[in-house]
Amino acid sequence: MPRSKLVSALLPTVLPWMTTPPLRPLLNWGLRRSLRAPRLAHTRNPGDFDLAFATVRIPTANGKTLHAWHLPAPQAAPQPAPALVIVHGWGGNADLMLPLAPALHAAGFALLFIDTRCHGASDDEPFTSLPRFAEDTVHAVDWLADQPDIDAQRIALLGHSVGAGAVLLAATWRPQIAAVVSLAAFAHPADMMLRWMAEKNLPDAVIGPYILRYVQRTIGYRFDAIAPLTTLPQLRCPVLLMHGEHDTVTPVEDAHRLLAAAAARDSVQLHVGPGGHDSMDAFLDEIPRVAAFLQRPYLRQA
Repeated sequence: MPRSKLVSALLPTVLPWMTTPPLRPLLNWGLRRSLRAPRLAHTRNPGDFDLAFATVRIPTANGKTLHAWHLPAPQAAPQPAPALVIVHGWGGNADLMLPLAPALHAAGFALLFIDTRCHGASDDEPFTSLPRFAEDTVHAVDWLADQPDIDAQRIALLGHSVGAGAVLLAATWRPQIAAVVSLAAFAHPADMMLRWMAEKNLPDAVIGPYILRYVQRTIGYRFDAIAPLTTLPQLRCPVLLMHGEHDTVTPVEDAHRLLAAAAARDSVQLHVGPGGHDSMDAFLDEIPRVAAFLQRPYLRQA
């Protein structure tokens, strides 16, 4: 029997023993290790896109700092200028989001690309999570709001995947956020965890409840409280949900669930287009739509 099939066959028998007190620390260590985000190094910076920028360190929670690239607004933009904080997904970094920069910058926005903790060139932590992505986002917003060339009332957020869930959560903590763009957000963290368990051949009926409890206890938040299904309806700013119709990581049904959760609000839009979960080329094709959304009157200078 192939090794993978043997492991899968043994898991239903072995895993219940792993949740007993003597073996629980070993199981928790294995879970923490399996869930740790990979750290990718940068291979380029905004200068590779012929954009002027400054590399900055932004203080965040727990005495840590974030690596970020700050791109001032174009000279033709009104001063103080509107700004956009851009947040990558799990295991990504600011570099991966840079293809979005030229068109968004040309649309008149100052841009702040951040590496969240445990990613890119930012400080490390024992673990990261959607709420920690959101903490890093609000610290980035606060840093931007203190810049003399930025209009603190016209700061918007754009996030991808876990970063999308994080910017939705961050906007509930900072009601002054002007708008949110969500790329490939999932509807609920528990659903993502169950999909992860299926990918790892972990029988969720046997160990699923333990894993869900462990992760929620570790991050210090209940999944229901931080789920986009919960945070999106709380927002009063305009929100643009974008999703690839061929997304196999977060099914497009999640986007429709989010839209349904915000059905009472006409300021939430959904656009489903071609591409998958990480299809940057497909997102780039939609940048004119994103720029038009962000340039609506609520982001224009009075």
